[in-house]
Amino acid sequence: MKVRVGIIGATGYTAYEAIRLLLRHPHVEITAVTSRQDEGLPIASVHPQLTSRLDLKLSVFDVDQFAKQCDVAFCCLPHGASAETVKLLRDADCTVIDFSADFRLSCVAEYENWYGVKHPWPEQIGRVAYGLPELFADQIRDADLIANPGCYPTSAIMPLAPLIKAGAIQTSDIIVDSKSGVSGAGRTPKLGTLYCETNESIAPYAIGSHRHQPEMDDIIDRFSGSRTNVLFTPHLTPMDRGILSTIYVRPQEADADRVREIWQAMYGDSPFVRIVDHIPSTKHVSGTNFVDLTVRPAGDRLVLVAAIDNLIKGASGAAVQNLNCIYGWDQTLGLMN
Repeated sequence: MKVRVGIIGATGYTAYEAIRLLLRHPHVEITAVTSRQDEGLPIASVHPQLTSRLDLKLSVFDVDQFAKQCDVAFCCLPHGASAETVKLLRDADCTVIDFSADFRLSCVAEYENWYGVKHPWPEQIGRVAYGLPELFADQIRDADLIANPGCYPTSAIMPLAPLIKAGAIQTSDIIVDSKSGVSGAGRTPKLGTLYCETNESIAPYAIGSHRHQPEMDDIIDRFSGSRTNVLFTPHLTPMDRGILSTIYVRPQEADADRVREIWQAMYGDSPFVRIVDHIPSTKHVSGTNFVDLTVRPAGDRLVLVAAIDNLIKGASGAAVQNLNCIYGWDQTLGLMN
């Protein structure tokens, strides 16, 4: 018998990628897709790539009806709105993988400071498994609510967390310089992501104020027990998808070979982490759930480089990987075909 999965907020890029991956999963059936704006429309009218692949119509979310149809919800709603829906789903005994930031942080005050809203379900903050199986698989296996990671944080936490825990690098003066494709801004049209604004241009944004910065510090602290001080600057680049993070750290009696050893010890059995000798590129991981990592010495610093697909390992692929962990399936199901 297949696990029934529903997609809430099914019209965006991450929702489409989740559907695409789940359609090839041997143990999953997609049984519901919801949207407030497009009720009654076939899902293929919103995502034409799904023509003849998924014969479902979009419906307005109703928790009672959804819980009857689905065992698991992929909740692809924005922060604030997501937490309210997630609470309804959990009250209805539906397992939830939440794509928003509503349950990622450990502190209510930190969340409300960075996101500027009062949290709808503050009792759950700090009690939800963070959805990076490479670091938190034991917590994910026993969870009925997963906080799917942010895309930028994935590209920073995965190279940094094992090194911080091993004491290989200093916990302060960490600079994370990241470039992302335009799909990271979502599907809703905005002036800053129009073709004429982004084509043949690259620019930083949210300098010192991006909401993913506290997530990086929080999760590294949660894993390593050491508080970090990350300076994060994101850049918008004229490509569809992908994240490349170049991370500048100060070694603590460690060199590049030691960094590789620590990564290998941490990720040697992880099917989606590739520790490579070449310089990673977003094209190397496009459309995949892989994380490519490398390191180079540079004067008195080490430079770490991580490449991911923001829509796959940075969102929907991670959600499928988390689903596999919850049910004890091979982590690669639906992701290596």
